[in-house]
Parts: sequence; C-alpha cells; structure tokens
Amino acid sequence: MNSALPPFEIALQKAIDTKTKPVGALGRIEMLAARIARIQKTLSPVAQTCRLTIFAADHGIARAGVSAYPQEVTRQMVLNFLSGGAAANVFARSVGADIQIVDSGISGEPISNAALVSRRIGPGTENSLVGPAMTDEMAERAIGAGAELETMAPHHIACFGEMGIGNTSSASLVGAKLLGVPVDILVGRGTGLDDDGMAHKKALLCEAAERTTLQLDARTALAEYGGFEIAMMAGAMCGAADAGKIVIVDGYIASVAALCARALKAEAADNFVFAHRSAEAGHNRILEALGAAPLLDLNMRLGEGTGALLAVPLVRAAADMLRDMASFESAGVSTSE
Repeated sequence: MNSALPPFEIALQKAIDTKTKPVGALGRIEMLAARIARIQKTLSPVAQTCRLTIFAADHGIARAGVSAYPQEVTRQMVLNFLSGGAAANVFARSVGADIQIVDSGISGEPISNAALVSRRIGPGTENSLVGPAMTDEMAERAIGAGAELETMAPHHIACFGEMGIGNTSSASLVGAKLLGVPVDILVGRGTGLDDDGMAHKKALLCEAAERTTLQLDARTALAEYGGFEIAMMAGAMCGAADAGKIVIVDGYIASVAALCARALKAEAADNFVFAHRSAEAGHNRILEALGAAPLLDLNMRLGEGTGALLAVPLVRAAADMLRDMASFESAGVSTSE
C-alpha cells in the first residue's frame, strides 16, 4: 500500500481488495466502485435513485437537409416521450428511473402539456451555415437553466438524453471546434443517411465550420454551432456534479456535451461515468479527448439517454458491491497464504 496516498484512497483500496474475492477479480466493476466512492466521498455509496432528463430542441441547420428525417419529428418524438412510447421510456421503466422531458427550444408554438418542463430559449436555433446558432446570452441562459434543473434534484444518478433533428450535425461542429480538428473526421450518418446524404452533410458542415477559426472555447463553440439542448445538457452535467451526483454520460451527443461541461467546469468530469461506445463515427475521437473508457459497446446510436440507462444496473451493482459485499474478515473466510 502506497503510504503517500491520501487516507481515504488507502481505505478505499483496502475495502475493495479485502472483499471475498481474489484481488482485482471483479475487473472494471472495482474501478467503477472506486469512482462512485470518490464521487460520494464514502466507502458505503448508494446509487438507487435515478432520473433521466431528455432535452429537446430544434436546429436551424436541419432545414439545409443534414438529416434523413424532417424537423417536425422533434415535436412528434417529444409527444411520444410524454405518452411513454419511446425506447427511453421503456428502458427507464426497466431500471426504475424517473424521466423528465425538457423543452429547451422546440420549433413552432410551445407544446401545452403539464408533464413537459419548459426551459425554452427560443423556437429552435438559427442556421449555423450562415451565422451563429444563438447569441452569447442565449448560450449562457441555456447552460444556466440546465445547471439549475440538476442542482436541487435529490436523485443519486443523473442520466441525460437529447432529441432534436440535426443535433448530430451540431454536435460534430461543436466537438470539432473544441478539439481544433476538421469537422469531416467527426461526421457520421446520424439518423441513417445514405452515401449521398453523407456526402451532402459533410459538405455543408465543412462550409459551416469555415465561418470561424479552427478552434474555439466552449461558450463560443456552443453559441456559434450548438443546440439549445446541447448547451443545456452541458450545464446540467455541471449542476449534477456540483450536487455530488453520479453523471452517466450517454453516446455521441451527450459526450460532446460532457466535453463542453469539462471545459466550463473542469472538476465536473470527476463525476462522469461513460455508458457506451456509440456507433456514430465521431464518438471514438470525443471519448479519446475525454480519456474515457465506456462500460458498454452495443453498436447503438439512438441517443435519448438509452445507453446511459442501460449502464445504470452496472453502476448500482458496483456501489452495492462496495457497500454490502463481505470482507474476508467479516465472513470468516481464509485468505490465500
């Protein structure tokens, strides 16, 4: 045992190593348990209550044809979430997670539904092909609204998802500007573009990227190219981390939001657990930038927080292992000679 480590780290490693198992036998579950313990600052972590928040907003760039689906699908899917029929609803029920849907900026008139949380910044962003997606003030409002939603909520685990036609394009542009790389290396098929659609999408995004310098800070990147839901999710990740929650990061778009959150508040990343490796083309590059090793690889690319929800049982199992699993001493089990 390294005596130079802080006392909590020494106690944490001893607690994990003296469970009734060979040292390291639970592999990455042990690493996950240690991360949860550090987040909650206890050797008896609890990870039972969970909420999925889906941020929904529209993107001006969608009107240029960067998606296989029309923009009205954003509104239609929000209604599907509210009626409980989407994959996110099904997975949330399967893991006992609460779910809230947030209108961050859906195109058209506001949806009238008591179950919909309104933090509406506007009826969708502007077209980032020709100018900034939003004003700096709008970006700040979106970040702040997300943080406010999470700071006071009591759940142990915060999962985040998104809905917005065109948001993989927005995420690719924001991610490219944060990393200082050409946007075309991040561009994927999104909702399922064919080869011609992919070529069109890449050309448009390269045109949009040329409006600004190769690398931007997070606030500027969000204002120039972001979506209201991406900015709000980044703020929510910061707020959840401030509140000491386990933040399960979903797929590509959520990981770009996490990249923004880390840039806005570096210590927020200490609370991130990465759920899965998306099939979206740019996700590996974003994960590499975040130094992240996702728990799952299921060839998924749906979004909505679905991958984050599927990781919830692993997070709970890791916390329960550290809290409840017997030690060799407490169980009266002999250790190896």
